[in-house]
Amino acid sequence: MKLLKVAACAAALSLAMTGLASAKNYTLKVQTHLSAESLNGKNAAIFAKDVEAMSGGRLKLEMFYSGSVVKSTETFDAASNGILDGDMTGAAYQTGKNPAFQFLGDIMGGYNTPWEQYSWLYYGGGLEAAQPLYHKYNMHLIGWWVGGQESMNSSKPLRGPADLKDWKFRSPPGMETEIFAEMGASPIVMDFGEIFTALETKIIDGADASNVSTNKSLGLYDLVKYTTYPGFHSMPSDHLALNKEVYDGLPADLKAILNVAMQKLSFQHTMSQQVDMSEVAATIQKEGVTLHDWSAEDRASFRAAAQKKWQQWADKTPEARMLVDSHIAYMKRLGLIK
Repeated sequence: MKLLKVAACAAALSLAMTGLASAKNYTLKVQTHLSAESLNGKNAAIFAKDVEAMSGGRLKLEMFYSGSVVKSTETFDAASNGILDGDMTGAAYQTGKNPAFQFLGDIMGGYNTPWEQYSWLYYGGGLEAAQPLYHKYNMHLIGWWVGGQESMNSSKPLRGPADLKDWKFRSPPGMETEIFAEMGASPIVMDFGEIFTALETKIIDGADASNVSTNKSLGLYDLVKYTTYPGFHSMPSDHLALNKEVYDGLPADLKAILNVAMQKLSFQHTMSQQVDMSEVAATIQKEGVTLHDWSAEDRASFRAAAQKKWQQWADKTPEARMLVDSHIAYMKRLGLIK
């Protein structure tokens, strides 16, 4: 009988300790490269509030905007090393570590809509394929939020491929620089936060920054009056990736809250971004910005150049080959390519 009482007490103590552990509060420091004033920034703030509300205040996200702690391109490493807890930039910034990250950050010339791109992640085996790569760098991928096709901005017309010749523009790091260089442009890799000044001082002729909504929030259309819209060349998947040790240390319910809240952010952000992009496009036209909608033939020339690069990049590492093959198989499944 005494043994039974001791066992019962031990079980009760264990349950109590589990309850105390689950009641622990967590605050995670997360940085994004985007401004708090942008639609992305506002949606990220709502995401943080959702996480706090659903967790009853046990999990809080302290958001840092516009690369305010470290440079945008250094966010991933800062999270991996514990300076931050989370990276809300994009995988394409990490192609220097492994070219495979390109195909988790910006497929370039691939999917037509955010919904097709999300479906690869959740129904095409993408999330499972991505995790080993993230885990290699002590990070864990929570999910994506995709705004839609991006627009290139310029101080001179961008009517089609011919206008790319000698066009000096800001490009994010990775495969994009090679695609546009082969098409005659002069891409310059620079940090997201440097774009406005570089345009203002005419160091560059234009920029691939983001979609028309974010571009407007950055003030780019105060400086340049030409943009491609609707976009076609780039549809980045901004990610939320957490330090793996931090993520692994969270209770199961808080992990579930993060994952569910991320999917809600993805859904709401894509919808709100599409609405906002349409409204902004109409507004900037009235303000004197020319929208260049490339023809089907011109878009096809870009897609052909991009898909040629996929294969070249796929041959760089086994992880890149695996992800490219996964995308291609899924695109064939959807009928996007033959």
